[in-house]
Amino acid sequence: MLFIDWKPNKQSPVPLHRQIADFMKEKIANGEWTVGFKLPPQRTLAKIFAVNRSTVVAAYDELTAEGLIEGKSGSGTTVANNTWSLLASASPLDWKAYVNSGTHHPNLPTIQEINQAEFFPGIIRLGTGELAPELMANEAMQHVLRKLPSKVRTFGYEEPKGLYALRQGISAYLKTTGIHASPASVLIVSGALQALQLISIGLLHRGAAVLTEKPSYLQSLHVFQSAGIQLTGIPLDEEGMKVNLIPSYIKQHRPAFLYTIPSFHNPTGTLMTAKRRKQLLSICQKERLPIIEDDVYRELWFEKKPPEPLKTADETGLVLYLGSLSKTVSPGLRIGWLVGPEAVIDRLADIKMQTDYGSSTLSQWAAAEWLTGGLYEQHLNNVRMQLLHRRETALKALSSYFSNLATWKIPRGGFYVWLQLLPGISIKKLFDTALADGILLNPGNVYDQHADRYLRISYSYASPSDIEDGLRRLAGIVTTLLRAT
Repeated sequence: MLFIDWKPNKQSPVPLHRQIADFMKEKIANGEWTVGFKLPPQRTLAKIFAVNRSTVVAAYDELTAEGLIEGKSGSGTTVANNTWSLLASASPLDWKAYVNSGTHHPNLPTIQEINQAEFFPGIIRLGTGELAPELMANEAMQHVLRKLPSKVRTFGYEEPKGLYALRQGISAYLKTTGIHASPASVLIVSGALQALQLISIGLLHRGAAVLTEKPSYLQSLHVFQSAGIQLTGIPLDEEGMKVNLIPSYIKQHRPAFLYTIPSFHNPTGTLMTAKRRKQLLSICQKERLPIIEDDVYRELWFEKKPPEPLKTADETGLVLYLGSLSKTVSPGLRIGWLVGPEAVIDRLADIKMQTDYGSSTLSQWAAAEWLTGGLYEQHLNNVRMQLLHRRETALKALSSYFSNLATWKIPRGGFYVWLQLLPGISIKKLFDTALADGILLNPGNVYDQHADRYLRISYSYASPSDIEDGLRRLAGIVTTLLRAT
């Protein structure tokens, strides 16, 4: 993924295309963009530089004429040479071969494009799964940070499982959800995503299988796949994962774990019923199949609280429970937790110490203050109210503009509406056309390769006015694409 914090000076007498070409030459000459480096598509650079695509084309043509870049049909444009290697007899180091030989898989191309486009100026982010900046309680966070100097005694490394005061706070907080976990069975992680990575390399062997919902947030990442682990999806219905299918999937795939997001599932927004949760836990106990319960959206309910976590009824240590402040307070805090048997927590804490020596001390103290200082519940009440308003805005816009174009279910919490487009249009064409119009989408096929008629619509990030405007314009794009088919 490419981040560029430079833009051409539109007040300069130097033509824009020449400024862009010179900027790219400098990147190539300095070895930042090495031979074989793949350049962004022209329309992407045009967005980043805030210029017409023809300006970027002119810059590319100049660099091509000088032998610095080359374009190949179907594979994009890459750096072909640099100013040093044009004069040298020895061929340059092929960093691309090193990059391609890495064991961790790159993000899906669409995910890479999404991650980059999120920072385009003026973009309407209809798929982003995080709180809008105005919902992150910045004043409360400043209050928390001002209190830390009197509490933080050292900025050295914390113990392997994390700051004890934070683990105590999490233990007390979990009791309010019915989960009884001592601080010794809690591991602080840099967001729930790190917990998944630790599980993938610390508890699973290459070739192992993991059952998930279908579609699943896990499919949009390569955390498990990069560790040589196979993901197999079990379909959902309105009550959650179809747990009656689990025994046959176990017989066929012999999985090592089952991963689930029972509360306000990502990407579908589905809330697993209490009955279905009980059935899931019973089947997995009988089959001796451990469960990873990802509960990061739990507190984002609207009309009423979701059923108790699976972990609440876990009497045998079958469930590894994930929580986080990323969806409720701030993703930038990078604080989550993993709850499980002490032997598991000890193992994963040891691996975490080998990889990063522990999460940020400052972030851990801030999280402890959030959970123990009385701010968290007050903040959650406000976030729920704001998200409910945004959900209603999204549902009203969908009813106004998509009644003949798509179907959807009303989420009872979380961030997402799982939109099923009725007509058969190319999801890639829709993504590209919407992006060119300043609307960023999350296509369903990044969560399930067969979900090519779905969009994950998020109401958590875009403002209410942008949600309404974005969905109105998106409906127009869908209609136009339909007429062209």
